[in-house]
Amino acid sequence: MRYSKIWLLLIMTLPWLTLPLLGKRTLKQYLPASLFIAFIGMVECIIARRRRWWKFHITFDQTVGGLHLILGPFLVGSLWILKYTYGKLRTYLITNLIVDTIYIYSIINLLNKLGMFSLFRLNKIQLSLLFFIKSLLLYSFQFIKEKRVKGKGKTAFYRLFRLTNRL
Repeated sequence: MRYSKIWLLLIMTLPWLTLPLLGKRTLKQYLPASLFIAFIGMVECIIARRRRWWKFHITFDQTVGGLHLILGPFLVGSLWILKYTYGKLRTYLITNLIVDTIYIYSIINLLNKLGMFSLFRLNKIQLSLLFFIKSLLLYSFQFIKEKRVKGKGKTAFYRLFRLTNRL
């Protein structure tokens, strides 16, 4: 593909154009969980490269093959999904299942036909399970974060910070 690096750049940057539509409050509330799951995704790509689960044939970085997908649609999509479904676990799981199924059975097929991506030692069902585990991690991280901020789970550092602000 002649303009493949341009396509990768577009895939990575276009989702970021939707951030102003999310609002400051949503970014502040859900960005830590989305960054956490993006980090998990990067680690997963490093492991996948070593174990030859999949391969990105055209990429910016050979170490983290899917960097353009992780920092683009995956990170921003996590923010959007959390905004509209957090607090409703069933809706969250169904939404993630639908989005992941579309990605696995449509986008991956397209990337494969374009010669940009191939699955090797992982089939689509295993990839779906991997995505499901990551969605549970994302929701769990946000749940724990919300619980710690709202109530009794406040850390000693947080209490010290609040005490020094009063002085």
